[in-house]
Amino acid sequence: MEPLSRRAYAKLNLGLEVVGRRDDGYHDIVTVFQTVSLYDSLTASPAAEFSIRCRNPALTGRHNLVWQAAELLREGSGSEQGAAIGLVKSIPVSAGLGGGSSDAASALALLDRLWGLDWPEERLAEAAGRLGSDVPFFLRGGAALARGRGEVLDPLPTPPDWWFLLLMPNIRMPGKTPALYRRLRHADFSDGSTTEALAESMRAGAPLEEAGMVNTFERAASETFPGLERFRTALELAAGHPAHLSGSGPSLFARADGNDAGLEALEELRRQGFNASLVRAVDGGEQA
Repeated sequence: MEPLSRRAYAKLNLGLEVVGRRDDGYHDIVTVFQTVSLYDSLTASPAAEFSIRCRNPALTGRHNLVWQAAELLREGSGSEQGAAIGLVKSIPVSAGLGGGSSDAASALALLDRLWGLDWPEERLAEAAGRLGSDVPFFLRGGAALARGRGEVLDPLPTPPDWWFLLLMPNIRMPGKTPALYRRLRHADFSDGSTTEALAESMRAGAPLEEAGMVNTFERAASETFPGLERFRTALELAAGHPAHLSGSGPSLFARADGNDAGLEALEELRRQGFNASLVRAVDGGEQA
């Protein structure tokens, strides 16, 4: 049997508002997810045992969400089948781009096919939600308005010509996302209406407006990640547009004025030694 393969796309949070803390310890959010053309690659082949092969040995153990996705499927189905997973990483780890969650969703989809489980979409989504709040989104990708912890999804159209410059600082922080949530203040919370309006404008096919691209974590991230403002300034000068935080950071993105202008800006950022990419918005049909 030929190996099955799938791209695990990165995401941007075009808008992200934290509404407040929940009784269960999580937070309610309103966000617009958008997959973009930076991706990890996963392959799955039949095997007697389960294993992950990756150039980064830190990503081959049981703590990886890909491994945990396999355990959830085996537990839920009673299957004892194995698989050899190949993982090629291009999305930086813990960068605010959802790489680990996207890998987990791709693993669920691949193993469901490889093992002949044929779980309905709702059952896969339930399993995805147990792995992480944003994992269900990555089963379909594209664009979506997300509420709750990020698992309540309302699909949105993906514009065909949206390009972004992505700058990925090499800043790593253990336990980053919980730490950033702890550093939020009451004044950082909002009602989600700005992001709701962004979603409505996307439904209407309107141009992307900077005013709708808010992120609750901007203040906390600027105070947490050393040198982040230097990265922000470089990106804004190259792109000619404001820079925005993706997720809880530290990755930043800015609009690009098409492919050609984006490539010029990308060349300038790389000339300065930054880890940057030019990406386009990817719709859900490109996920498989």
